[in-house]
Amino acid sequence: MDHVVVVGAGLAGVRTVEALRGRGFGGRITLIGQERHRPYDRPPLSKSVLLGEADTSFVDTDLAALDVAFLPGVCAKALREGVVETTEGEIGYDGLVIATGSEPIRLPGDGPQHVLRTLDDAHELRAMLVPGARVAIIGAGWIGAEVATAARRAGCAVTVIEAAGTPLATAVGTEIGARTQRWYEGIDLRLNTMVRSVDEGGVRLVDGEFVEAHVVVTGIGVRPAVEWLADADIDLHNGVVVDEHLRASLPHTVAVGDCAAWWSRRFHTRLRIEHWDTALNAPEVAAATLLGEDTVYDPVPYFWSEQFGHMVQYAGHHPAGERLIYRGDPEGKWSAVWLTADDAIVAVLAVDRPRDLVQGRRIIAAGGRLDAERLVDPDVSLRDCVV
Repeated sequence: MDHVVVVGAGLAGVRTVEALRGRGFGGRITLIGQERHRPYDRPPLSKSVLLGEADTSFVDTDLAALDVAFLPGVCAKALREGVVETTEGEIGYDGLVIATGSEPIRLPGDGPQHVLRTLDDAHELRAMLVPGARVAIIGAGWIGAEVATAARRAGCAVTVIEAAGTPLATAVGTEIGARTQRWYEGIDLRLNTMVRSVDEGGVRLVDGEFVEAHVVVTGIGVRPAVEWLADADIDLHNGVVVDEHLRASLPHTVAVGDCAAWWSRRFHTRLRIEHWDTALNAPEVAAATLLGEDTVYDPVPYFWSEQFGHMVQYAGHHPAGERLIYRGDPEGKWSAVWLTADDAIVAVLAVDRPRDLVQGRRIIAAGGRLDAERLVDPDVSLRDCVV
C-alpha cells in the first residue's frame, strides 16, 4: 500500500492518520477536510466555546511532522474503487479511510435556523446569546440542553421545544429524561410539542401557535454524511456498514467515527455512535485493519454532557437491558444502572457520580453481573456489588 486517502479531517480522521504512522506506515497520506480550519474537537463547541471560556478546540497534532498532505476546504463528491472524486479533482488511493462524520438535520421553513456542528457555528451562535435575546431551541436532547444552559447563563429568555414527553427521551428514555426536567427552571419548556416550520421571527408550531424568537437553534439530531457515496459500490445503511474490524464492503476501505455503523460483538447488534470517545479510539482499529492486522473494535460506548450545573456521563448500550435500578437522591447526585434478566450490567448513567460511571464501565467491559439488592444502596460502590 503506497497511498492512503483519509476523507474527513475531524478527530476520527486525524487520529487515524496518527495511528497509521504510529504503526509504521511509511507511504503517502492525503487528508481531505471540508472545512478550512485545521482539525479540532467538537465536544467543546457546545461547552467551553459556546460559553465563551475558549475560542478554539484545535487538535494538538503536527500534520507536517507526520508528513501528511492536508487539503482543507475540499469536499469529496463521489467514489469509485481506487479513486475519490473531489471538488479539486480526482485523487487515487490504495487504501481509503471514510471519516466524513455527520451533519445536522434541519427543519422546513424560510426563517434562519442555527445548528451547532462546526467551530464557525459555535462562534456565530455565541455572538447572538446576549442578555434579553429570545432564544428558541428545538430539541431537548444533549445538544439542546447544552445550548439552553449557555443561553440561560447569558441572560437570554429561553424556550425549549421538544416533541417527546421529556427531555433526553430519544437518548436515554422518558423515565430517565423525566428526572432531568426539574433542571429547566427559568426556561419555558414545551414538551409533547411539534414544530411545523422555522419562519422569520420565530417558530410556527403544528397547532398554529407562533413562538417569537430572535434566535432559533435546531438540535433534533444528525445523519451520517454519506450522500457522496450514493453511487459507490459500498454497503450503506444508517452510515457506512462495517464489520467488527471497521472494514467496509469496498476493498481496502475502512470507516470510522460518526459515519460508521459497526457490528458489536459485545451487544450483538450494529451500532453507530456519534460521540467523541468513538472518534478518539476507533481509529487505532481502523488503521490496523487497513494495514492487514486482525484487530477487533468492541468498545463500551461512552459519552458525557455538561448541562445546568450537572455532569452527566453515560456508558454502555441501555437497549440491551431489561430493568432499571436507581442509586442516590433524584434531587441531588444519582445514577441509573441497566441490567439484563440475569443481572449483567449493560449500561450506566451517572449524574455527578463519576465513580459509578468509571466502575460501571469497567464492569460492563468485563461482562460482570451485579447484586441488585446491594446496588440500590448508593453508599455501596458498584465494584462491591459484583457477584
